[in-house]
Amino acid sequence: MRCLWSLLLLVSAPVAFAQQVSLPATPVVAPANIFGAELPNAPDALSASSSSIEPQVEVDNSPAADTDTTDGPVKPLPQPKRILGIMPNYRAVSAGEKPPPATPRQAFSIATRQSFDYSAFVFVGLTSAIAEGQNSHPALGKGIPGFWAYSWRGWVDKTDGNYWVVWALPTLLHEDERYYALGRGPILKRAGYAVSRVFVTPDYNGHLTINGAELIGRGVAQGIATTYYPSSDRTASELATKYSYALLRDAATNTFRELWPDIAAHVLHRNP
Repeated sequence: MRCLWSLLLLVSAPVAFAQQVSLPATPVVAPANIFGAELPNAPDALSASSSSIEPQVEVDNSPAADTDTTDGPVKPLPQPKRILGIMPNYRAVSAGEKPPPATPRQAFSIATRQSFDYSAFVFVGLTSAIAEGQNSHPALGKGIPGFWAYSWRGWVDKTDGNYWVVWALPTLLHEDERYYALGRGPILKRAGYAVSRVFVTPDYNGHLTINGAELIGRGVAQGIATTYYPSSDRTASELATKYSYALLRDAATNTFRELWPDIAAHVLHRNP
């Protein structure tokens, strides 16, 4: 009997020591269960025992997301023809698309649709009401006569600029004045790209060039505006301010065009 207890002590001592020491290697099966544990006597028990030792690997059969972890979605969201159902977006080209250069007839059509769209009159009405309320040009008066004086001049400013920038000068300089959306990447990168399109644009061969139609066209439009604005608004500083405002407005419009599909999808949860 003492021999049996001695044997048990010799067998259980290493097991107790192994339980106190954590080893990084594979787990050690304690031999102490030789006498006390119940041995499996069926294939089910053997399979259950082996499954508890072997690691379980889960296989994900779901389709891989159509994304690029570096640059965002592989298929950027398309550009709509109207933003919020109001703002015309005819000049925008969806990311990844490479249409042929706009013909003079197509460019003329885009300029006309932008100038005579109902939203153009809404925009001019809002800006004219603000200008009349702030008395931006005192010589134009106040009230309804003043609002009318601001309105028709604002519409002529917008329309004149559209035809110079979108149709006449692009046709003469062989420039493509449509906005080619980037559609992917960090927000700041895309915003910087959108602003830069005011200063550079593709030519008819797809090569980037100085955006002469934008930079010259806005200047020509401001020069023409001196013929129907009061003499007090014809100073060099006033012209420079209006010219800078026109470029800034176009840069902001490009940025809004660029980011709108993502705002619509991820913030408003609607189709662009």
